[in-house]
Amino acid sequence: MILWLSVMAACSLLASPCHGGCAEVDSMTEAVAGQGFLLGCISCKKREEVPARTTVDWHFKPLQEDKFRHIFHYNHPTADILHEDFAERLRWQGTLNTDVQVGAVYIHNVTFNDSGTYRCTFHRTLFLPVADMWVVVEKEVELTVVSAANRELVSVVSEILMYVLIVVLQLWLIVVLVYCYRKIWDEHEAREEKKAQKAQEALLKMEDNSA
Repeated sequence: MILWLSVMAACSLLASPCHGGCAEVDSMTEAVAGQGFLLGCISCKKREEVPARTTVDWHFKPLQEDKFRHIFHYNHPTADILHEDFAERLRWQGTLNTDVQVGAVYIHNVTFNDSGTYRCTFHRTLFLPVADMWVVVEKEVELTVVSAANRELVSVVSEILMYVLIVVLQLWLIVVLVYCYRKIWDEHEAREEKKAQKAQEALLKMEDNSA
């Protein structure tokens, strides 16, 4: 989710520059009941220099059903929710101009009935010098709604690596402290030995002078 929010924020704030770095990142596929969820959908143009106008449609097929329902249509600047099951629950989170490449929508208050297949369709008109070209791109997202969030493998591995790193750093610190202590102790022993040797030499000189 974090990755998707970063892509959405960058494209919303920098609509034109973001097109130059468009990347078709797959949507997340697991939502938590009662929370919000970002349905991701990206269709990058192959030639960024070609102007275009794009509309986006979202369809939804619930589990154990055969037909898709038309639930959302975006034609800049208008966003229309077309099905009562999603009334006031969908919000456009995609590109905010006519040349749409990010067609994401945000679902508020996800329910278990939202589980199913979502189809995102781009209807793009490319304005070419010779003649306009029409392109249709479809992408699907299989959404599963769960009661509690499952921890992602990356998160678990990151946490394990963090604890391992902490232990390794502590062991390294102990080794450094022991090394420093041994070095200081050896230097102290060497100084004491020199002092004892000088004292012994001074004592021998005193004995020689008295003799």
